[in-house]
Amino acid sequence: MPDRGASDAPSLMTAGGEPEERVIEAALRPRNLADFVGQQRVRRQLSLVLEASRMREKSADHVLLSGPPGLGKTTLAMIIAAEMNAPLRITSGPAIQHAGDLAAILSSLSEGEVLFLDEIHRMSRPAEEMLYMAMEDFRVDIVVGKGAGATAIPLDLPPFTLVGATTRAGLLPGPLRDRFGFTGHLEFYSIEELELVLRRSAGLLDLKVSSAGFTEVAGRSRGTPRIANRLLRRVRDWALVHGIAEIDARAASAALDMYEVDAKGLDRLDRAVLTALVTKFQGGPVGLSTLAIAVGEEPETVETVAEPFLVREGLLGRTPRGRIATAAAWEHLGLPVPEAAGAPAPLFSLDSPAADEDD
Repeated sequence: MPDRGASDAPSLMTAGGEPEERVIEAALRPRNLADFVGQQRVRRQLSLVLEASRMREKSADHVLLSGPPGLGKTTLAMIIAAEMNAPLRITSGPAIQHAGDLAAILSSLSEGEVLFLDEIHRMSRPAEEMLYMAMEDFRVDIVVGKGAGATAIPLDLPPFTLVGATTRAGLLPGPLRDRFGFTGHLEFYSIEELELVLRRSAGLLDLKVSSAGFTEVAGRSRGTPRIANRLLRRVRDWALVHGIAEIDARAASAALDMYEVDAKGLDRLDRAVLTALVTKFQGGPVGLSTLAIAVGEEPETVETVAEPFLVREGLLGRTPRGRIATAAAWEHLGLPVPEAAGAPAPLFSLDSPAADEDD
């Protein structure tokens, strides 16, 4: 469902010309570690790293944050800059395709500045190799000329803190990972933690929500604060249009049902994948391309958007022979569970990935 602005606003733009929804989302981000909900282990360790850096009056060590999208990596980068009272520079791996791109960014950093590099695993290899020296020695070599006449001019950099974020830590080369002084992996949130996130957001949005209403929204948020805040804003819109002053569990459920988010957090695409798997392919195994065609989506969309959550919830399995539906998938769709549901695939299957040339 498109993430549109609040229905009570006369315009989707603020007076400063910035999209209102983006302003609201920024306002919901905590500004310091004390306000950051969840991730207790990472928060405690990071707090110690930052406090020690302040006591030494030095830039903080480089920080690598990994984990699924929406768990707070960007927010933590902003908090690191705020806690160190330092400016923040934001860029991303896909934007740095040449070593010169990175050199231009690094050479313009001020002392103590925090550089946030999102999706760091997607940076080009030449830029990655330049980053090694910049992180370790605060120096880069600018190559002038080509061939035998090329000359490397060393350029000293002011001390800075690199905060790298990645959703696929396994794609980072070892030499790059080893240069980070602190590595934190963010985990999915519990329903109780998401309720705390929602209570804070509701206070900032001036919403009246019952405890049961918070539980209802949190239970459909896939363990992700970003999704929880987005669903809360959609429930706010529904309550406003229907003239409801306080959002309870019934109102939250009705609103999210309208947006096609079910009690387990599955959306339209998730249910389409499960329904096709159990009704068209008898629970599988079926190849990724065949399954994607059945739901009218690209294979990459099914694999990266729908599958991770379905696998985590135990509704779908990935096997060498293709995707299979578990017994829980049939139960969630309200269908009778066949005796062979979730059973291993036969030795040969026309729906195997090999036959579809899928995986």
